[in-house]
Amino acid sequence: MIFNQNYMKEAKVIAEIGCNHKGDIEIAKELIKVAKIFCGADVVKFQKRNNRELLTEEQYNTPHPNPSNSYGDTYGAHREFLEFNLEENRELKEYCEDLGIVYSTSTWDLTSAKEIASLEPELIKIPSACNNNYEMLGWLCENYKGEIHASTGMTSKQEIEDLVSFFESKGRNKDLVLYNCTSGYPVPFEDVCLLEITRLKEEYGSRVKEIGFSGHHLGISVDIAAFTLGAKWIERHYTLDRTWKGTDHAASLEPEGVRRLVRDLKAVNKALQFKEKDILDIEQVQREKLKFRK
Repeated sequence: MIFNQNYMKEAKVIAEIGCNHKGDIEIAKELIKVAKIFCGADVVKFQKRNNRELLTEEQYNTPHPNPSNSYGDTYGAHREFLEFNLEENRELKEYCEDLGIVYSTSTWDLTSAKEIASLEPELIKIPSACNNNYEMLGWLCENYKGEIHASTGMTSKQEIEDLVSFFESKGRNKDLVLYNCTSGYPVPFEDVCLLEITRLKEEYGSRVKEIGFSGHHLGISVDIAAFTLGAKWIERHYTLDRTWKGTDHAASLEPEGVRRLVRDLKAVNKALQFKEKDILDIEQVQREKLKFRK
């Protein structure tokens, strides 16, 4: 592995709130505040869907597959309950700016992409489920000036190549951050497939802006390994209480978990150095006291 100055750049941590706010903007703000002040995260991320555009009529009117996690009589009603409209997202972005943390959102359809792009966030995320929605991707490439981050869960190697090639054809590949990801909630360790980060770096490191890692596993040790393998963005689902009603809470980190993740990433970043000289200053005292003398 070749180490250089870029390799030793600190990772940025995205605390993905997603829909873990339970449709309550005050809970969303509390999540933002805790992510910034207590956890030290760099970015918070929400999700935006136009459910009528995204779902078929049948999907919209079908009951939620897990009624105990549903916020409505149908899956569509459940999803609508969890949606913030454009003005609410504007309010959340302004709240983030006041606190000094970056606001971002995953967009799941063209209408949502247009709405969120109008807020001019620093970055927009493309979830794994939508990284082949080229109508949305094309519009973003042509109309949105910020970074575009894309996850590669449930995506074949050829589909990843097609995605990067598409951004190259639009002249936007150097604004693209590509994330290793396994789509599951939660993901067992044997399915995380961390070495895919090295493959993405080898194949796309010079073609895209950076490589990231979006994890749905338990604990934080895997994220540290992802960073040492070269991921510059670490994204984890985040909640105030893993026992709350909803499908993502159980696979999320609570504030203490995000705080420890940020702490450990900073520690590992400091440790990823070569020796500046044969005998470090901290070693010299021990050398004089303990080193065998011929």
